[in-house]
Amino acid sequence: MGFFDFLKGPDINEGVKEWKSTEGSVLLDVREKDEYASGHIPGSINVPLSSLGSVTKYVKDKETPLFVHCLSGGRSSSATASLKSMGYTNVKNIGGISSYKGDIEVLS
Repeated sequence: MGFFDFLKGPDINEGVKEWKSTEGSVLLDVREKDEYASGHIPGSINVPLSSLGSVTKYVKDKETPLFVHCLSGGRSSSATASLKSMGYTNVKNIGGISSYKGDIEVLS
């Protein structure tokens, strides 16, 4: 591990790998609906940060592993803190989709 590694944010590519290998986990995209429609990771659920309270409709079990991302990592950081304060116990910020190298799905 290099001296400056702590300055780097989470790696979404590693996070998505971990999500895929974690049984029963949810990939949560907290960008706005239009951002999500213009390109998202297949299998992700869109709950915008602005309406994060509605996450309980999609994820009822507070122990479900949640992998949270946005565009650059800022909103997912806020969302992670909010989800923890809502009682979710297994929440991980995996950063921003802007550095994602995998397949992207677009809603037309």
